[in-house]
Amino acid sequence: MARVTRTVIVRSARFPRKVFRVLVELEGMYRNMVEQLSMYAVRNNIKSFTRLKALKYHEMRSLYPKLPSHYVYTACQDSSARVKSFLRLKKLGLAERDYPEVRRISIWLDDHLWKPDGLISIKIATHKGWILVEFKPHKQCWKYINRGWRLSSEVKVKLDKRNRQLVIYLTFVKEVEEYKPTGYLPVDVNENNVTMLVDDVAYLFETNMEKLVLGYYYRRKRIQEKYDKLYGVKSRIKKKAMKKLKERKKRYDVR
Repeated sequence: MARVTRTVIVRSARFPRKVFRVLVELEGMYRNMVEQLSMYAVRNNIKSFTRLKALKYHEMRSLYPKLPSHYVYTACQDSSARVKSFLRLKKLGLAERDYPEVRRISIWLDDHLWKPDGLISIKIATHKGWILVEFKPHKQCWKYINRGWRLSSEVKVKLDKRNRQLVIYLTFVKEVEEYKPTGYLPVDVNENNVTMLVDDVAYLFETNMEKLVLGYYYRRKRIQEKYDKLYGVKSRIKKKAMKKLKERKKRYDVR
């Protein structure tokens, strides 16, 4: 059996100011822990999450005693992932700073820090108690729910301070049988599908690559027309906008 995961992004309903202030405070404490843990891990060349947790758990708990203890666990996991990436870049000579910079923060929640409450809401543990977070599932979310996928024990949330909302990254998991063919498989690769012949049966996998390519072509065209007119053909702002498209990553995921 193989374990397949899919991540779905949903947005919460708009929070009252008082409730959202609690989430902002939570994010501030979590960010501070991640920053301190990342600096300590880089100074001491620590990549292991378990070792980092063993060395810094009590210090972080004493720093924020009202915060549920498992936030220290998830902050250590977050920091460990950041440090591994930073040290790899540093080894290649691509790191510009001595320590990883924590710019964007997503709060990692394990099964002790959140729990589902029906199909359209979850509860999140904070230093002020549990907060109910309601959201509206979209078509993709309902597709995984109705087809037997189950929610993973881990969730990530990110604050949208402008709209007083939470961006919730739900991970769905499903166990599927892993097919292990013997010998060679004839494969025909086309623009919008890949066809395989297995045991005299043809399987066609639709990729919709044509829609993806055309969609990004028109997006690039709009960006070029807008920024070439305002800033010139070789503007740095245009290059930054083009990088945000992440077309190569999307096409790689499809392949």
